[in-house]
Amino acid sequence: MRAIQELAGKQVLVLGLAKSGEAAARLLHQLGVKVTINDAKPYKENLQAQQLEQAGFRVVCGEHPLSLLDEPFEFIVKNPGIPYTNPLVKEAKRRHLPVITEIELAYQISEADIVAITGSNGKTTTTTLIYEMLQKSSKQPLIAGNIGTVACEVAAKATKNNVIVMEVSSFQLMGTLTFQPKVSVLLNLFDAHLDYHGTKEEYIKAKANIVAKQAESDYFIYNLDDPLVCEVATLTKATKVPFTQKSLLEKGLSVFEGNLYFNGEMIIPVNEIVLPGAHNLENILAAVGAAILSGASIVQVKHVLKTFSGVEHRLQFVEQIDHRLFYNDSKATNILATKKALEAFDKPVILLAGGLDRGNEFDELIPALKNVSKLITFGQTAPKLERIAREANVGEVILAEKVEDAVQKAWQHSVEGEVILLSPACASWDQYKTFEVRGKEFINAVARIKENN
Repeated sequence: MRAIQELAGKQVLVLGLAKSGEAAARLLHQLGVKVTINDAKPYKENLQAQQLEQAGFRVVCGEHPLSLLDEPFEFIVKNPGIPYTNPLVKEAKRRHLPVITEIELAYQISEADIVAITGSNGKTTTTTLIYEMLQKSSKQPLIAGNIGTVACEVAAKATKNNVIVMEVSSFQLMGTLTFQPKVSVLLNLFDAHLDYHGTKEEYIKAKANIVAKQAESDYFIYNLDDPLVCEVATLTKATKVPFTQKSLLEKGLSVFEGNLYFNGEMIIPVNEIVLPGAHNLENILAAVGAAILSGASIVQVKHVLKTFSGVEHRLQFVEQIDHRLFYNDSKATNILATKKALEAFDKPVILLAGGLDRGNEFDELIPALKNVSKLITFGQTAPKLERIAREANVGEVILAEKVEDAVQKAWQHSVEGEVILLSPACASWDQYKTFEVRGKEFINAVARIKENN
C-alpha cells in the first residue's frame, strides 16, 4: 500500500457508512488521518456506528448537519449512494471542498495496476471474465469495486505483483479526481440512473471520468458499435482499442464471420464460447482485450471462454423442470438489459418483470416482447408493464405480489418448452434491499417447485 504522507494528522469526513464507508474510514485511520464519520441512520439503530465509536472513531449520526463543514476537513469521502443533491454535499461543493468516493482513495494507495470496467450493462460479467482470464498470468488478479468487494480494502492489500480488476459505477466515478486505470473499459451507454444524475448528459459525463486522467501509455477499450461510447472515446489521450461485431479490425477486437479476433488474429470460433446470449459477445470482446493487454495468456483466455457460463443473477441458468427452463436475470435493472436477455432465447418466454418506478415508460421494450407468451408482473411498475404487454399482444398478463408469487404463477401457466425468465427491467428497491435478494428469492422459489414436483 502506498502511504499518502501529506494526510497524516489531517482531518477527513466520511459521509455515509455501509461497507464502503466503513472501509474508507478504517483505511484513513490506518494512514494516520483524524476521521469523522457522519451517517443519517440514528445512533440507537446504527450498530455499525456504535461499533466504530467503540473502536475509537468519532461518529455523528441521525442527520447530516451543515455545521460539520465548519471543521477543517481536507476532503469528504462520500458513499456513492448519497446523491449530490444532499444539502451537505451541495454546500461542500459550494465551498470547493473536494468530495470523492472510495475508488479514488483506492487508486491513490494502490501499488497494483488497475483495470476498470464500466457501462450501463454487462459490467459484472465482463469484470468476472477478465479476472478469470488473468489467472495463471504474471500478476495475480484481485477483484474489486461495485461487484461487491470494496475497492480501497482490496487496494490496501495489493502489491506490484497484483492487478486489480475493478467494476466501477457512474456513482463512484463522479467522485474521482486523479483516478487513472492502466486499462479502462466502456461497454455501452444507455439511459440509466437519471433519478440520480438528473440528465443523460450528466450520466455520460460521470461515465467519461473513467478516461479523464488516462495517458498515452494507458489503454481505453471501447464499443465501436455504440455512438455515445464513441463520443467518449474522443475525450481520451489513452491508446484506443475498439471492439465491434460489424467488421474485422486490424487493430482492435472483432467478431467476424463466426470467429473472434484480436488485432486480426483469430482467437476462437464463436460456437466454442459457452456463455449464452448474443448480447454477451460485447462483454467477451472487451474482456479478451483487457485481459491480453494486462498479461493474460491466449491459452487461459480460450480456456475461460470454453468453460465460463455466467455469473449469478446475470442470465443465470437455474433449473430445468418438466421441460421448462428457469433463468435468473435479476441484475437486469433497466430496459436495455431485459431486451438483451429476451433476445438470447428463440423459445417462447414467460417474462417475470417489474420493480421500482423511476418515472420512465417501457415502450422501448415492446419490440422485444414478440417472443413473450405471458407476462407475470409485480412491484410499482406493474401497471406500466401491463399496458405495453397489451399493446404488444402478449397472450396473458398476470399480476403477482412479489417474485415468489410470480414464479408460482408462471409455473402454473407454463407449458413444455417455455423459458421462465426473471428479467425485471427495473431496480429492486420498492420490494427488495438489493437485486441479489430478489434473485435469490427466484432461485429458492424454483427449488421449491422442483421439490414438490
